Amino acid sequence: MPGGVFEDASFGKKIAELEEQTAAEGFWNDSAQAEKTMGQLKGLKARYEPWKDLVQAAEDLEVLYELSSEAGDESQAAEIEGTLRDLNAKYEKQNIYELMPGEVDRNGCFLTIHSGAGGTEACDWAQMLYRMYLRWAERKGFSIEEVDRLEAEGGIKSATARIDGDYAYGYLKGESGVHRLVRISPFDSNARRHTSFASVYLFPVIDDSVEVDIRPEDLRVDTYRSGGAGGQHVNKTDSAVRLTHLPTGIVVACQNERSQIKNRATAMSMLKARLYEHYRQEKEKENERFAQEKKDISWGNQIRSYVFQPYTLVKDYRTKAEIGNIQAVMDGDIDPFIEEYLRFAWKQNGK
Repeated sequence: MPGGVFEDASFGKKIAELEEQTAAEGFWNDSAQAEKTMGQLKGLKARYEPWKDLVQAAEDLEVLYELSSEAGDESQAAEIEGTLRDLNAKYEKQNIYELMPGEVDRNGCFLTIHSGAGGTEACDWAQMLYRMYLRWAERKGFSIEEVDRLEAEGGIKSATARIDGDYAYGYLKGESGVHRLVRISPFDSNARRHTSFASVYLFPVIDDSVEVDIRPEDLRVDTYRSGGAGGQHVNKTDSAVRLTHLPTGIVVACQNERSQIKNRATAMSMLKARLYEHYRQEKEKENERFAQEKKDISWGNQIRSYVFQPYTLVKDYRTKAEIGNIQAVMDGDIDPFIEEYLRFAWKQNGK
């Protein structure tokens, strides 16, 4: 059984070096650097140790199989087969993690959805997509916190949620782009077929190990009354916060908390995430693959179509993956698309 990063000697060597640093006298004198080092160590171990455990379990199972075969003992056959199935499942899971080696792939993420042109029909589609991703996150056991929502007739104009869980951003980063819906509109009295669009954006939650410089003079802070649910206090005080980063024009908002202080803290976290992604893209502008990615994400260049009528089919235009059970997809069963995209992106990047 291949051992993923376990077979890469540099991983074990780097872990040993970092552990030596953490044990050195005066390591915590520079707390910022110490926390950065600890974050690096944690990330390396998170990728390395599961492979180490998996390889050890496979070797133990091989020994058990050989002993049983030599003794002609078939009483443990069922246990061996069951353990082998479990190891194969763990192996497949670890292989997916190997496709997410990025600096922030292990982090949580902010999911933002905007409805496209089309009024009520588009707002309903944006809400359907939003529900789909939240159901997916629930299936994974991830925590979900709605940060901002702009209601509209028939659905939502936009919504942002924070999703926290292991590799939440790594899994979902490929979902950024335009999603297209084709169906008989429930809002059309003539039962005509309509096409709607919604855009999906994913940004990583940035922890203290990743540096993003935000100067106070580059920020404009606006406060306003929340327009969402939450009771009289939320709706009658200026608790909602909008931050504008003047150099880039990036705008984020949060209105889910009663406290303006808490909303500002959440908005700052969102801004760090957006700026991280912005600067990452700036660095890659000369890269041809990035130029193609931006083309895919532009309005009118959908990455996936969801067809309800005259047939049922969900198709990803990048990987060519297709699923006919559209109801399962809308209920959050999108792992086949996510995993196929991760493999596709890995190959595209020459890995």
